[in-house]
Order: sequence, then structure tokens, then C-alpha cells
Amino acid sequence: METNFIINDFEGPLDLLLHLIKTSKMDIYDISVEEITKQYIDFINSQKEMNLTIASEYLVMASELIELKSRMLLPRTEEEEEEDPREDLVNRLLEYQKYKDMIDSFKELEKNRKDIFTKDPINFNEYSDTNIENDGSITLDDLVNALNKFLERKELEKPISTKITKKEISVQDRTRDIRNILSKKKKVSFFDLFEVKTREYVVVTFLSILEMAKFGEIEIIQEDNFNNIIINKKEGVKHD
Repeated sequence: METNFIINDFEGPLDLLLHLIKTSKMDIYDISVEEITKQYIDFINSQKEMNLTIASEYLVMASELIELKSRMLLPRTEEEEEEDPREDLVNRLLEYQKYKDMIDSFKELEKNRKDIFTKDPINFNEYSDTNIENDGSITLDDLVNALNKFLERKELEKPISTKITKKEISVQDRTRDIRNILSKKKKVSFFDLFEVKTREYVVVTFLSILEMAKFGEIEIIQEDNFNNIIINKKEGVKHD
């Protein structure tokens, strides 16, 4: 039997057997033991001729096949006729094929996962000292809590189906949008700035607000607890 394969091409004797069965177009439930044994032994001998080390597990399988071939050739009693000597080998091959298919599925998932890119978690610590207070009632934690409640109210906490967009919005772009809004209205509700209900948009908008507060472009006001949070534009503040 001529072959271009070597032992390292297979993960074990069962893998080699499956390959031989498929290339011979045999029915796995009706294996020709004589033919498959010949192919298997020829393959092992070809490896020896190439001075390749044959793993002991391959030699064990070779001896099992030879024994099975002998059992198939020997006359059997009526009781033995009801039992198929190949049953154990077929079951082992089917079990191995099942796990092999599972591994192939995992490899495909791993391959697909490499096409998914994630962003590192955002660290809000750099904004912790940002002056976003008016009368002492608004802090960064207050804003985060208010935003979380807003997300819950809008059911944005549910997983959002991902899709490829033609253009990603940046903090710089969103900051420019907010400046345009405040140039017309002078003040706006904190929650009204989250008009687009996607997670990316919400995060970028929130970061833009923090950036503008950090550099003194806006002031964030909440006169009383639980009242609406207002974003005011500070006059005379220059920006890039």
C-alpha cells in the first residue's frame, strides 16, 4: 500500500483506522476486517521502512486487528454466530469519531473567536478627581448610578446584538456633537444626551461628558436628590 502519510499525521491508532475506513469507502458498521487489517499492517510496515519509530499503541492495535481477523476466519458455534466480533471495535471507532467531531467544532469556535475583538474595560479612576460638582450633591458615583438606572429603565442591560457598523463614533466626535447641542440650548438634560440606544454610543457619550467636565467646559447640576441632572455650558471656556 503506497501512502504519503506518516505516523505523526494521526492522533492515534483509532484516528489511522478511521482514515483507512473513509479512504476505502467502507461502512463503519460493516468493516471488512481482512482488508482493513491488511491496509493497517501495510501502513505500519511502510513506517518501519522509513526508519520511523512506531508508537507502541499502534502495534497493540495491529495485534488486535490480527486477532480479530483470525476470529472472523475461524468457524463459530451457533451461539457465537449471534455475536459480531467487530462490535467492540466499531463502538470504539464511533466513540472516537464523536469526540473528534466535538474537537473539530471547538477548533472552529476558537477560529471564529479570533475574529472578535474586544476593548479593555474602561478605567474611570482618571475622572475620580474631576470637578463635576455644583453644590456638593453630584459626584462621579452619582452619575454612574444615574446612568445605570437609566439603562435599566430603557432595558439596555439586555444583551445587544452585535453588528458591523460603517463608522465608529469616537469620544472626540461625540464631544463635538455635545458642544453643538449646548451652543444652541445652553443647557440640556443629562439623559437627553443618550438618544441613541446602543451600548457603544452610551459609553462614548458618558466619557465625553466626563471629559468636558474635567476640562471645565460644562457644569453638572442636580438641585435636589432624585431631580433631573442638568448639563450647563460654561461661558468663555475655550476648547480645541
